[in-house]
Amino acid sequence: MKETKKTTRAASKAEPVKDAVKAEAAKVENAVKSAATKAKPAVKAAAEKAKPVVKAAKEKAAPVVKAAEKKAAAAKAAIGKGAVTEKISVQFGGKSYTTEDFVRIAKDVWKYDLGREESEFKSVELFVKPEESTVYYVINEDVLGNFAI
Repeated sequence: MKETKKTTRAASKAEPVKDAVKAEAAKVENAVKSAATKAKPAVKAAAEKAKPVVKAAKEKAAPVVKAAEKKAAAAKAAIGKGAVTEKISVQFGGKSYTTEDFVRIAKDVWKYDLGREESEFKSVELFVKPEESTVYYVINEDVLGNFAI
């Protein structure tokens, strides 16, 4: 019987606390609803002010988007037509170089050996002579030279 009396007493003591918690929860809920109701006009006003800005941004972006779509369509068409991908390797005397290797070496010569800025490197023509283990170059149509491979 003692157990039952203790449980009943604890339950009766917890009731006022439960009621207080429920009352506070109701107050908070009402405050949130009130704040949301007050905020709706401000949100609507902000949305109305943003509409012209969004419209202007869309208008400015439209040509860029159209150009990107055209490029994507052209790329898809090229792929559809069987666009050729190429990779060239030169092999001789137990060595192997790709065109990318030769261009990278030419850029290094431009930057480190000739002391030029990398941003000034615009074009390069390469002439590979495997029998001499040499690559001759013409950079930017006026700088001539060679490097060993």
